Amino acid sequence: MRELILTMHMSLDGFVSGPEGEVEWIFDGDQEAFAWKLQTVRNASLHIMGSRTFQDMAAFWPTSTGVFAPPMNQIPKAVFSSQGPAVLKVAGAATGIEDANVSGASGQSGRLQPGAESWGDAYVASGDLADEIARLKIRDGKPIIAHGGAAFARSLIAEELVDQFALLVHPVVLGRGLPIFSDVVLPRRLELVSSKAFPGDRWRRSIGPRDRTSVCLRWAGTDPDFVLRDLQFLSRW
Repeated sequence: MRELILTMHMSLDGFVSGPEGEVEWIFDGDQEAFAWKLQTVRNASLHIMGSRTFQDMAAFWPTSTGVFAPPMNQIPKAVFSSQGPAVLKVAGAATGIEDANVSGASGQSGRLQPGAESWGDAYVASGDLADEIARLKIRDGKPIIAHGGAAFARSLIAEELVDQFALLVHPVVLGRGLPIFSDVVLPRRLELVSSKAFPGDRWRRSIGPRDRTSVCLRWAGTDPDFVLRDLQFLSRW
């Protein structure tokens, strides 16, 4: 049975973006955080996401030349949406893509890259969330990587469908924003699994419930010599 790993950026006070989706703070990082994120994405057998994240990514990755493009294009996808097959029709560029173009990190070639057609072949999950996840998990293989957005992540967490949290935690306090744990009704006990220091005052903590789940919290500090490039399209919605 495949594990489901939720990977997202998070502020110190537990938000994955500002109240209006502001995510400029996620672009601070270092080479180790970058390499870890890339390895996480490459190690997937399936990428799953909500409809907005899917449409934003489907409008960007097919022509991207960034290092994240091959695993994002070539590994199968599933999109969770009540729209049905209509969600596969990507209409125009999304706000996130405009942000990337401004930052100069888009890495767009203007030509379709290998595996680009997989976005149009994505599995559309429109049924009960728990049932759909159970059907996807039942196969053997590498993990399922869930990318968000925030509402999709909240639903996965609320229904206890996440087997591991891979969270890039940044040393920034937003004060308010979009949380992903706010729909948890009863406290869930976690325990520290492992901890590792990174260069530049960065460190990782692995924390998980005592029964089955582990949570990887990786700190991403400021490094002016490091450019995240296409990382902004991973785990931001």
